[in-house]
Order: sequence, then structure tokens, then C-alpha cells
Amino acid sequence: MDPRDTPGYRLHRALSSLTSIDIDQLEPADRERISTATTLLKQVDFLTQPNPTRDGDVNRES
Repeated sequence: MDPRDTPGYRLHRALSSLTSIDIDQLEPADRERISTATTLLKQVDFLTQPNPTRDGDVNRES
């Protein structure tokens, strides 16, 4: 199986690419764009992770 076919591969690659950029060399507007994009990708990554309690929430009140 090609690892590029696994869920989240492109998300991981985009996040890795953004975090490897040396933002000290960028203009303030570009720094803000990189920061925003990184934050959004991290949020999407969090939302796409499997939730082990989704099917049977052990903390759910009866």
C-alpha cells in the first residue's frame, strides 16, 4: 500500500512543510499567513483523528 494513500498524508505533508519554513526571513504579513495556516491545519488534524470514545462515551451521564 502506498503511504500517500493513507488518511492524513497530505495534511501531514502540508503541516511539515509549513513548520519547516524559517519565518524569521519573512515579512510580517507572510508570517501571519504561515501562522494562520499552521493553526488551521493543526485543528483539521485534530478533528480528523479517530475518537476512541465517540462510539461509547465512558463519561456520558446515564
